[in-house]
Amino acid sequence: MTVRMRRSRLRQMLNKTNYKSKTVDSTTTATTQVDDDDTLTHASSEESSLTYQEDHHHHSGTMTHSSSNNKNNNGKTHKNNDNDPYADVRERMEELASADKARFVYESNIPHEGEPTIPTFAAFTTYLGYAALIVCGHIRDIFAKLCGKGRYLRVKTPYVSDDTKYYATLLKSWENFYTRRLYHRIQDCFNRPIASNPGAHISVLERVSQDGNKTMHVLGPLENLQQQTPNNSTTNKNNNTNKSLPESIYTHGEHFMLNENRVARDCLNLGSYNYLGFADDWNVTCKDPVMKSLTNFPVSTSSVRTEYGTTQLHKDVETLVSTFLGKQDAIVLNMGFNTNATTIPALVNHGDLLISDALNHTSIVNGARASGASIRTFRHNDTHHLEEILKEAIVMGRPRTRRPWNKIMVIVEGIYSMEGEYCDLRNVVKVCKKYGAYVYLDEAHSIGAMGATGRGCTEYCGVDPQDIDIMMGTFTKSFGGMGGYIAASKEVIGFLRQNCAASIYHNSLSPVVCQQIISSFKVIMGQDGTTIGKQKLQALRDNSNYFRMKLQDMGLHVLGHYDSPIMPVMLYNPTKIAAFSRECLKRGLAVVVVGFPAVPI
Repeated sequence: MTVRMRRSRLRQMLNKTNYKSKTVDSTTTATTQVDDDDTLTHASSEESSLTYQEDHHHHSGTMTHSSSNNKNNNGKTHKNNDNDPYADVRERMEELASADKARFVYESNIPHEGEPTIPTFAAFTTYLGYAALIVCGHIRDIFAKLCGKGRYLRVKTPYVSDDTKYYATLLKSWENFYTRRLYHRIQDCFNRPIASNPGAHISVLERVSQDGNKTMHVLGPLENLQQQTPNNSTTNKNNNTNKSLPESIYTHGEHFMLNENRVARDCLNLGSYNYLGFADDWNVTCKDPVMKSLTNFPVSTSSVRTEYGTTQLHKDVETLVSTFLGKQDAIVLNMGFNTNATTIPALVNHGDLLISDALNHTSIVNGARASGASIRTFRHNDTHHLEEILKEAIVMGRPRTRRPWNKIMVIVEGIYSMEGEYCDLRNVVKVCKKYGAYVYLDEAHSIGAMGATGRGCTEYCGVDPQDIDIMMGTFTKSFGGMGGYIAASKEVIGFLRQNCAASIYHNSLSPVVCQQIISSFKVIMGQDGTTIGKQKLQALRDNSNYFRMKLQDMGLHVLGHYDSPIMPVMLYNPTKIAAFSRECLKRGLAVVVVGFPAVPI
């Protein structure tokens, strides 16, 4: 299957929705993010095969035949357009990507734009919607207490701890009210179980609820519908079948499928972090070395790294990471979230100052709070504000004593997962070098997804990795694995091995996962003897830019920058979060929606 044939699926999907652009545009109001990061790549590679080299193309180095028709990241035009699925829009895509890169990477005096402008009507209806939900929720709570009936009334038990005269109520807060009266109403849009690998197409298991979405259960076999529906004798007369009406609704659905006899829905995956599509072609690219590793290594070492949890595979991964990033050394940890949450407290403590981007990930926030260091935040991607904070911190020193800070560390992300924007890294580094602050870069979403060879935000922005003191990333997005890494100087990594909680207390990364990381790295770097890695990187960039361009053409409010694999589509109105998610699922699109409190109102 040629790259044109496979990528045409993405184009057909978008062109098919063009005639509905006005309808889609009317739903662009609710606090939601659609993470099309990974799936834009594997939407173009829905089936893996040994002809993968004909499938994707790359954007640096020696171009393959399938990419000889494209412009690479430097804007060079290739001669042959026969195999380019985006030949008719190539010039426009490159202009949009180049404009964003010129503005947000190379321009040094960009005025800070602040938060995106929200139409007055959208803002009014958003707050009105939340107000109506909250008022109705309180009314329902009042009537439940008066009538003595309700799903959320406290059930009396013989346990002493349930006596509120002596024990405080554990769940009595705004969070509990939000969960009961707002979240449960749309709970079916979240935590959807799957029954397949997170490739281009994904099997989403159907769920049912018997208590108004308070609890959700996997439907399982179709026979369970007879238990779920009391009146199961209703027949579908139009089709002359003996099936019950609910069963025919499932079986006649366009995306209905059975996965191991369980009712599921076959969906185009627009929500998994499978940026380079290793979930699609794992049998071709990674299976053999990963399965072979099981003959020599256990699934788990059952120990921490500082005891008996280090194998040769752990050392190989660390060497590979440090070489790939151009740093002296690296350490790998068993969880991406904990990499930030445990590394930051090891690096800074009382007497130090952390300056964090206002939109940094929760793992960074948790690590900063656990460190004991003082914390300042600067406006998102606003290096002028960052410079003001650094000036004040150096001049004023610590509160009360005015003594100088022991160290100052600035923390930013390569790509912000809820905004789809990449960091103004060049100016961040410039400011930090000017004032002697350390730079901590989180590349969870940018490593393997940005740059000519997938080396992340530093490569894309043209920043020397030696100017970044601490480089953090995860293996869960572009590498089809799990865990995270820290790359830095030998002194820093040696210190973290003995002082980072994830190294000295947490179970080490599975050796099997280590082999998966090694295999994916070799594909990306071309050490497997193929050009699959180059093709994957170019496919991700092309699909991301095309998808973003078409979403904007539909009139959607899409955040982020071109060349970023994340597409946050703003919906604003809370009532449209559920509507958008359900309508997408009905049409075979598996999307991720995000609302308050994960993102602000």
